[in-house]
Amino acid sequence: MATTKVKGTSAKIKELTGVKPEKITDEQLTKLKALVSDINKMHIELGVFEGRKHKMLEHLMSQQGNLIEIQKELEDEYGTLNIDINDGSIKYEEENGEVNKED
Repeated sequence: MATTKVKGTSAKIKELTGVKPEKITDEQLTKLKALVSDINKMHIELGVFEGRKHKMLEHLMSQQGNLIEIQKELEDEYGTLNIDINDGSIKYEEENGEVNKED
């Protein structure tokens, strides 16, 4: 008499007899390892991105400080900050319909 193997039968028999599995299946282990590995890689990449972000923010703050210094110098020297960034021309405020270019 031939016997047919029914999927999950041996697991059901072990369950009924009180035998607990010692390991997960190879397929489950493979999936689990892949997921854990992917999560670990993402954690590492996020750490790298956070480090870059921190450095960029420090550089941004430094450059903003430099801009404030230059603006103060320009305002002290020219009396205005109304300067065309493309060609460097200064636009002085008008007083009584005339442009005031005096210091």
